[in-house]
Amino acid sequence: MEHYRSLNSYLHETFGRKLYKLALDGNFSCPNRDGTLDNRGCIFCSGRGSGDFAVKAGSDLDAAIDKAIEKVSAKNKGGGYIAYFQNFTATYAPLPYLRSLYTAAIENPKISVLSIGTRPDCVGDEVVELLSELNKIKPVWVELGLQTIHEETAEYIRRGYKLPVFDDAVSRLKAAGLNVIVHMIIGLPGESAEMMFQTAEYIGKSGADGVKFQLLHILEHTDLAMDYREGKFRALELEEYIPILEGCIKRIPPQMVVHRITGDGAKRELIAPLWSGDKKRVLNTINKAFDEDALIQGSLL
Repeated sequence: MEHYRSLNSYLHETFGRKLYKLALDGNFSCPNRDGTLDNRGCIFCSGRGSGDFAVKAGSDLDAAIDKAIEKVSAKNKGGGYIAYFQNFTATYAPLPYLRSLYTAAIENPKISVLSIGTRPDCVGDEVVELLSELNKIKPVWVELGLQTIHEETAEYIRRGYKLPVFDDAVSRLKAAGLNVIVHMIIGLPGESAEMMFQTAEYIGKSGADGVKFQLLHILEHTDLAMDYREGKFRALELEEYIPILEGCIKRIPPQMVVHRITGDGAKRELIAPLWSGDKKRVLNTINKAFDEDALIQGSLL
């Protein structure tokens, strides 16, 4: 049995096949880095803005897409592709640039979906209107970095916006007919399991279509790494992570698509938790636990 509504299942239901994400770098910045809000970025964010595996788009997006396809070609057995603008804030640019870049992605015949990673405070009405327009050509997904609903934690990680900003963004994006995916980090310093469950519940009630559960990674060259080395917090062990993940999945609606149940940082920069580097073992262990615990998405609603 499937214990949760996985992205793979959703893709087969919706598109009749698997789609592979092509991580693309659209040369974006972020208000948390250019001085608008801060110049240090979020406390956990790597120098490439969480886009360590992304291909630079440059002036020829089609060429970048082909290069990204080469990176996943060994895994692709007849699937299609999602153009995923992943790093930094992929709506934080002048509207003409966004229109040109996203239209090029949408018009590429190899692309089935356009997915955009951004911040809730960077989806103004003009951006929403543009994305809604493109969504009439091919599906557009908007991924919002929420991470937590707890304001003390949000201030610590330098998120840079209050919770009502997230609520407003989801409301406007959904009203425009867009698919919304919310990022949540499990294991943020100072948060108890119950606090993480509260964030999952909130996401489940937000109106969003999907969720990404991301394990907190401590990466080199981040302020989070300094706090970790100073002993201000510790990383979760796998046997701690799994029951928290299960508790989160039990608290979201059965129809919500779970796009990710963990995550792996660039190994060359990973400080902790080192167990996360063995992706195959981690996923096997998680799935075995789901079987043993008879996990059912939404069972605690």
